[in-house]
Amino acid sequence: MEKLTKPATAKGPGEWFTGDVWFDQIYRGEEPSRTRVNVVRFAPGAHTAWHTHAVGQTLHVTEGVGLVGTRDGQVIVMHPGDTVHTPPGEWHWHGATADSFMTHLAIWEGTGTPDVPETTWGEHVTDTP
Repeated sequence: MEKLTKPATAKGPGEWFTGDVWFDQIYRGEEPSRTRVNVVRFAPGAHTAWHTHAVGQTLHVTEGVGLVGTRDGQVIVMHPGDTVHTPPGEWHWHGATADSFMTHLAIWEGTGTPDVPETTWGEHVTDTP
């Protein structure tokens, strides 16, 4: 057993996020584990750009009120204790509502293949509810 050292809190890059977003990498598994876990904190109105995960992603809200949306227009409102799963390859975005901070755990897996990206980033979302 070992205590893991985590990197410092990082500001979410503008290519991936709109608004103020901060994240802490909690766990990044080494083979054979490919598990990834981040704590992500969104300021009111902040959200991700459109993106997909090769092996899917699970979000678990710990504080505040958030939204997750898909290309087909579905938007789910998330509250503390809610868990939402996006399947592999589904384009989606997530973030805080306009009037609330939101924190979630983002849980996903690496692909195990260096030439297949874990996450594919797209354009910024232009109209969030």
